[in-house]
Amino acid sequence: MQAPSYRAETRLVVLHATVRTGRGVEVTDLGQQAFTVFENGRRQPITLFRRDDIPVSIGLLIDNSGSMRPLRARAEAAALTFVGASNPLDEACVINFADKPRIDVPLTSNRSALEAGIARVDSIGGTALRDAVDLAESYLRNNASRDRRALLVITDGRDNASQITLRQLEEMARQSDTEMYAIGLFASADSAEAKDGRHELDELTGRTGGVAYYPSGIDDIDTIVTDVALQIRRQYTIAYAPTNQALDGTYRRIRVDAHGREPLSVRTRTGYLATPPRDAAHSSRPPG
Repeated sequence: MQAPSYRAETRLVVLHATVRTGRGVEVTDLGQQAFTVFENGRRQPITLFRRDDIPVSIGLLIDNSGSMRPLRARAEAAALTFVGASNPLDEACVINFADKPRIDVPLTSNRSALEAGIARVDSIGGTALRDAVDLAESYLRNNASRDRRALLVITDGRDNASQITLRQLEEMARQSDTEMYAIGLFASADSAEAKDGRHELDELTGRTGGVAYYPSGIDDIDTIVTDVALQIRRQYTIAYAPTNQALDGTYRRIRVDAHGREPLSVRTRTGYLATPPRDAAHSSRPPG
């Protein structure tokens, strides 16, 4: 089917949505008519709808701090499992972070290069998680060749080394269309550090339409990363041209409803800032 054309001056908001039943079962066979999109409470016309497996540019962010040393081998194996379950046309980069983040593997679809970059044995230092997310978001925004972007963070602790603040990162998330997923391997769920770490991960992932997971044991991590990879591959892509096209700097809240045989919940990003796009090329073309 030929892709629809759009006037370059029409501003589109593109959403990636995951739909589940009240029992937590993922629903992947809905049509466009099942969805309703609202911006600031006003219904919006859906301009584009897709439910195919669209390639993604992915940032793999792996905690390399000293506390991760006993968990690092399993985290590396999980990252490789995630890559193996992803679309073969995806591209990914590897960012290891301790006191500072660094890009160990630039964006590539070469699995061998990813394996080499994921494997590390020098876990030492603090946890600059926010700086790593900031670096990954900037790097993907400037270098990704796929229209969709996602981050997967694997960490075992609260940020204790970043220069960027949580508020600054939350503001970045409000302007970003990069989904963020996280796996928090916190040793004690009731500790103050774990509670703070969970709050931070929940805030960041929730704003972007992603989700944070907190496995009860390290043995659950492979199942989780496989589920995340499949979620990304099975998402609905929904685009709409806002009835309010003004780029006035206001925050527009988004809600997407889905209707089926039973009550459904939709997870997508919660809103966006109506500001001129950083990359005009991405603002005027549909994904795909």
